[in-house]
Amino acid sequence: MTWIRTIPLTEADDELRRAVEGQRALYPAEYAVPLHPAGDGTSQIVASHSLIPDALFHAFATFGSLMSPELPLTRQQHEMISTVVSVVNRCHY
Repeated sequence: MTWIRTIPLTEADDELRRAVEGQRALYPAEYAVPLHPAGDGTSQIVASHSLIPDALFHAFATFGSLMSPELPLTRQQHEMISTVVSVVNRCHY
């Protein structure tokens, strides 16, 4: 397993805290509790980007914006598209 140095929210500066809070605000409610939380309660995949707050925000805010309930596709349609793309790409997860 690869180890990536992360900055926990308890040690975050204002820029990192704003990036995490900003991307989190865009996510659907289903993502409020991470499946694989880091020690500080954030998602491990989000925490892995903590060294570059600007990249963290833009990468994860993009997903949050694409999953907006104000868009014409339903949550179920988003999930079906993701599933089909994963199958076509022979992705195992």
